[in-house]
Amino acid sequence: MRRFIPFLNRSPLVAVVRLQGMISAGGRGLNDAALAPVLERAFRRGKPAAVALAINSPGGSPVQTALIAARVRRLAAERGVPVHAFVEDVAASGGYWLAVAADQVWLDHSSVVGSIGVISAGFGFHELLARQGIERRVHTAGGSKSLLDPFKPEKPEDVARLMALQEPIHQRFIAEVKARRGARLADADLFTGDVWVGEQAVALGLADGVAHLVPKMKDLFGDKVRFALSGPRRSLWQRFGASVLAEVAMSIEERALWARYGL
Repeated sequence: MRRFIPFLNRSPLVAVVRLQGMISAGGRGLNDAALAPVLERAFRRGKPAAVALAINSPGGSPVQTALIAARVRRLAAERGVPVHAFVEDVAASGGYWLAVAADQVWLDHSSVVGSIGVISAGFGFHELLARQGIERRVHTAGGSKSLLDPFKPEKPEDVARLMALQEPIHQRFIAEVKARRGARLADADLFTGDVWVGEQAVALGLADGVAHLVPKMKDLFGDKVRFALSGPRRSLWQRFGASVLAEVAMSIEERALWARYGL
């Protein structure tokens, strides 16, 4: 009955948003288009005392990461709501970028965080094709149009061009971490792409402490705190196997990302 009586004080509400999986422009991965309504609901519905981000992500698209993180900060500023990130297994690369969008970052003793860097990976098949008597024919208008073709030998100039593309993305990532974590960061080189576990990350200033979502929110807002989980709403078409081949391809890529952290 209390919820129908407006002048009675209600228990504090914490909106929980789960950020699970690879960050990608489409498919079942995390992306700004899918998360926009989820985050809007989390920050606006029921006047939350805080928003908690439950993060378990090995990273992915830097652009989608930046868009999601910027949306979190924009809504937090507009609504005056503090944001807490709770890392589960991994918040690495773009996953850590999402974590630092929060005001405070909490993790488990065994959580892996960091990987503040940029990676590009692929395969080279030119020797295999040559052994099979297959000739690769590529014709371009523009000298850089066939950059790092996996069916032709790798060229030093192509690698140099790729590094030139990666560097500004890396610098943007570094700037975001420094802006959000500020003086909490230790005086160490944290931007090599390395990762740390639990208390190691806390000691370096990459996280604020070891804590789990429910007990930490109860510690901050009292034992009667309420939780509201916000998540994407999927259509029947999305649930029952639309774009099956695309989902399989994304699953393979995501599996490779998780494997980098032993998961």
